[in-house]
Amino acid sequence: MTHSQESDDQNTPNEAVPTPEEAPKPATPGKPTPASVKPGAVKPSSIRPAAPSAGRPADATSQTTESSAHSVTPPPSYSTDLEEARRFARVAEDGHVFVLVNGEEHPVGQYPDASADEALAYFVRKYDDVVNQLLLLEHRVAAKAPTTDMNKTLDHLAETVAAKGMVGDLPAVEERIEKARADVAQLHAAEKKAHDEAREVHLAEREQIVAEAEELAGRDPEKVQWKQSSQRMNELFDLWKAAQKSGMRLGRGTEDSLWKRFRSARTTFDRHRRAFFSQLDADHSEAKRAKEALIARAEELSTSTDWGHTAGEYRKLMSEWKASKRAARKDDDALWARFRAAQDVFFAARNETNAALDAEFEENLKVKEALLEKARAIDPAKDLAAAKKSLDSIREQWDAAGKVPRSAMHRIEASLRQVEDAVKDAEDHEWRRSNPETKARSNSMLEQLQDSIAQLESELEAAKAGGNQRTIKQAEEALEARRTWLQTVEASARELN
Repeated sequence: MTHSQESDDQNTPNEAVPTPEEAPKPATPGKPTPASVKPGAVKPSSIRPAAPSAGRPADATSQTTESSAHSVTPPPSYSTDLEEARRFARVAEDGHVFVLVNGEEHPVGQYPDASADEALAYFVRKYDDVVNQLLLLEHRVAAKAPTTDMNKTLDHLAETVAAKGMVGDLPAVEERIEKARADVAQLHAAEKKAHDEAREVHLAEREQIVAEAEELAGRDPEKVQWKQSSQRMNELFDLWKAAQKSGMRLGRGTEDSLWKRFRSARTTFDRHRRAFFSQLDADHSEAKRAKEALIARAEELSTSTDWGHTAGEYRKLMSEWKASKRAARKDDDALWARFRAAQDVFFAARNETNAALDAEFEENLKVKEALLEKARAIDPAKDLAAAKKSLDSIREQWDAAGKVPRSAMHRIEASLRQVEDAVKDAEDHEWRRSNPETKARSNSMLEQLQDSIAQLESELEAAKAGGNQRTIKQAEEALEARRTWLQTVEASARELN
């Protein structure tokens, strides 16, 4: 006898059942034997949670009911004893089992050649298996496990319950399944939110890589530090590959868009780098030619004995060298060595000549040192005319002595100028002292100051008589100023006399 309510993946107890003689043999899956189902094999009906079996993986709920029963041992969490089961079922004399749902009976299946308790226990065990799978899923939800296969498991359990091929409180199980669906939906939403947030972080990291690559590519090639920048661009490429390999997927469109930007930035950077170094090679070649021309001019001048003029020419060449572009470092160092060598030839010859002249100039210096001692002995304050005559004689001998070493030239000339300045100052003082016009101006000023002082003294006496303190103070200050001025003019007049 068959029943349309049973699904293909459930046991079909109305199929051929082994005879009592075959009972000791192992039961074939899908064909349970009466001897393998004993009354009381199902645990009492107390609804209590139990932790998932340590031997069962979290995604085992996607298995079918029968395969789950054979592969793992589900935790006894929602078991119903036979007394409790009879509230939801009826067993006919021929072994047919009916489940009661909302007051209506639905045929479950037949368990022939077995007692009513054995038949009932068999279908209760199917109910317990569904409930235990549901409990495992609820534990996974509570543990916030990935929701990848949870809805598939719930669909399978719902279909199994809807087929009514078991005995138990089916409406309660259906209600728990719907509750689990809501919890899974909530967990899935949280997963999606976390996924979206992680995606945003990863997208920002990728964007940062691309933005930095674009910034490097957009720099002025003339101002780029190519060694450091090239190293950084390679590091960005490594970061990109690592993010692409192990990072979160951003979607083909986003990935392609970012990659095109990054590839374009790298292409632009490489083009600028090649162009820069190509131009740099050209500049180096041009600089090398220009510096070789300067070297040729320097080598032509190296044998000149026109020391002053040639030294000036070398200074011009040095200015041109500094203003010219740099050649390649290896070439530039070699070119500079040649340029300096040409200068060294000239300056070595000049120094040798100057050394011979310095020996001659040392003798001239001794003569001028002796003349300087005579000049320092001149005292224009005693006899200005004799001082001037002695200084003129010393000057003639000074010029005849000739040049002195360059290192002593400034010192010796400055010392003679000090003597010359002293004589000139004495001469100027004498002229001012003997100038009649100056004497007349000095005497006139003395008379004016003396008259002014006499007038102020009269005004001060009048102010004191009147008792006006302000007028007294003003008169005293004016009188003091005139007296001070008079002292200065008198001192000047004495110098003139």
